[in-house]
Amino acid sequence: MPTLLYRLGRLAFRHRRRVLALWLALIAAVVGCMVAFGGTGKLNDTFSIPGSESQQALDRMKTDFPTSSGTSAQVVFTAPAGQKITDPADLDAIRTALASAATAPQVAKVIDPATAHTVSPDGTTAVAQVQYEVTPSQLKPDSLPDLEKAVGSARSSGLDVQVGGAAFGSGSSKSGDSDLIGVAVALLILAMTFGSLLSAGLPLASAAAGVVTAIAGVLSLTGAVAISSTAQSLALMIGLAVGIDYALFIVSRHRSQLVGGTDPEESAALAVGTAGSAVVFAGLTVVIAMAGLSVIGIPYLTVMGLSAAAAVLIAVLVATTLLPALLGFAGHRLTPKAGSRSLRREQAAASDDGGPANAGERWFRLVTRRPLLTVLACLVALGALAWPLHSLRLALPDNGTAPASSTQRLAYDRVSKEFGPGFNGPLLVLADTSRSADPQTAATTIAGDLRTLPGVAAVGRPVVNPAAHAALIQVVPTTAPSDEATKTLVTTVRADRATLQRQTGATISVTGSTAVGIDVSAKLDAAMIPFAAVVVGLSLLLLLLVFRSLVVPLKAAAGFLLSIAATLGTVVGVFQYGHFSGLIGVDRTGPVSSFLPIILLAVLFGLAMDYEVFLVSRVREAYVRTRKPLESVHSGARHSARVVTAAALIMISVFAAFLGTDSQMLKQIAFALAVGVLLDAFVVRMTFVPAVLALTRHAAWRLPRFLDRLLPDLDIEGERLHHSRAEAAATLPAPATGVEPEPSDGIGAGPR
Repeated sequence: MPTLLYRLGRLAFRHRRRVLALWLALIAAVVGCMVAFGGTGKLNDTFSIPGSESQQALDRMKTDFPTSSGTSAQVVFTAPAGQKITDPADLDAIRTALASAATAPQVAKVIDPATAHTVSPDGTTAVAQVQYEVTPSQLKPDSLPDLEKAVGSARSSGLDVQVGGAAFGSGSSKSGDSDLIGVAVALLILAMTFGSLLSAGLPLASAAAGVVTAIAGVLSLTGAVAISSTAQSLALMIGLAVGIDYALFIVSRHRSQLVGGTDPEESAALAVGTAGSAVVFAGLTVVIAMAGLSVIGIPYLTVMGLSAAAAVLIAVLVATTLLPALLGFAGHRLTPKAGSRSLRREQAAASDDGGPANAGERWFRLVTRRPLLTVLACLVALGALAWPLHSLRLALPDNGTAPASSTQRLAYDRVSKEFGPGFNGPLLVLADTSRSADPQTAATTIAGDLRTLPGVAAVGRPVVNPAAHAALIQVVPTTAPSDEATKTLVTTVRADRATLQRQTGATISVTGSTAVGIDVSAKLDAAMIPFAAVVVGLSLLLLLLVFRSLVVPLKAAAGFLLSIAATLGTVVGVFQYGHFSGLIGVDRTGPVSSFLPIILLAVLFGLAMDYEVFLVSRVREAYVRTRKPLESVHSGARHSARVVTAAALIMISVFAAFLGTDSQMLKQIAFALAVGVLLDAFVVRMTFVPAVLALTRHAAWRLPRFLDRLLPDLDIEGERLHHSRAEAAATLPAPATGVEPEPSDGIGAGPR
């Protein structure tokens, strides 16, 4: 692969104008497709799980009870202090508002508070139900705003009016200006790393090209595929982060070779062949892990995984084709100026003659001075962060996590206070009465049995459809939709199915948005351990092939698991316990999003392999050359620590920039990824890993002979590429100036 990438980099450098034109044409074509066939107005945030009991019942309700099969909204009326909602003037205002609501777009039915028996005991609050025959994603952009305008007339009578319910999401997953904040911070870090705005701008330019292509491509499919706003934001977040990082690694290698006197064309080709090989390897691991989310069978998660995988794949293609073309346009201008600080820094990093140690090497010397103590300190610190993980609760977000000032959150809180938290997420029990002697009696019997179950606050009057041989019963739990007790109630109702069938001849199914969320969480829980096993097994196999060592992959897998556990523990501490939650705009604690752990596993796996390869490959290169294990660790730090530090800081800043979103799910994902990269890069890869390598010494690089013969040599480090270049150079006449040819003893070894 290094040789192929070397040729690709040279080709892109030589034909840079054509490569740039092709990429610009591709971007224009993809953006054109987005404008013609897609757009953000067609995003779909509906959760579904094909084949589950709740989804099958919802599908049947579309024909048997169409007005109850879609989403719904709540209109919450609250009387002024000292008044009651039943006062004649307030009742008239409510009737007028609901009459207007009935004419709002896509409204199928409006149920007034008197009919629904939803007037609070103290008479101060009333709730009207607005039903739609479509899912939230099928609502037109103006449907909910028009509903709010329609009922707003009641405010002129002094009533407080809030609109909420399942039709309103828990918060927008749009990134807003987050990407611009991340780019600004990344530019600052790159400028400090390179000491040059031109060098800093190249990774940003290439990452921007990749992100625009990926996001436009994803949005162009919204007309044919259900793509959520969270999937779009996740693709943007990851595509921007890895796009900058991958370009950073290649540009850094290119500049270090320019300092050594390598010709720009040869340097660009060599950078793509060596650092680019690691980029391709790291990128493909992320792509495989993210695409692997599709096997779980949840469409919402499948689209998230494939969107992020596409963004990473495009970032790899940009880094190996467009970036060398941009390096060609920059030419010698990327070489640090004579006498500059950046030139001295590059020369110091490239030297192995015992010169002054840079900051990375000094840190590695510190942590390897007492390696056992360092390992124990890392284990204790990560273990302490992971401790809250034992109380992890998973659920899907609801309006209780929406921004505190939003109308859906205000409605949610008012309903919880006056009617109980379960009223915000009622369950729907669908009864098939085709084998019942008396469908009406069977439905009444089922409703009576449900009233006796623990955790049930109220059971509505059964709605019977004799023609469809079906009955629909609403069950209001005593607890909130995301509460563990609500999940227990769903399990209890389903467990009572056989008893009810013997009594009535009818079969029941539990559905509704709350039940769908519970089923999604259950399926994700069941998939967690197998998916984690596959991810860890894949990391062991890939690193075994790359480094031809047993200690390195085992140590990397252990570090990865420590990072995951500590990150999830930190998420629990912030979002469930509320520690420092106000700093990131979380005003209410609650369960962690069910999607978070498995997404974190997939993303952090690829990023961990990224840093592992870039750091350890330099250490292995030095060990192959010197056979001195401890000195090799220090030498690896001299060459790679600064770039890996910059890459990690950029990724952290990009993820952290998305903490300002209103979506609790996206906020949790952004926080987890930022903390995960922080812990994995600085605690595991740059502290735990060098300490383990220092402890194991020569054993870290040994491989049993039978495995050495059995395993293919991937040559990610590009050793064969360097050897072939050295052999080619040896056949040429010696330079007249007496300058020695470049050494070729390892990945990226430039002239010294």
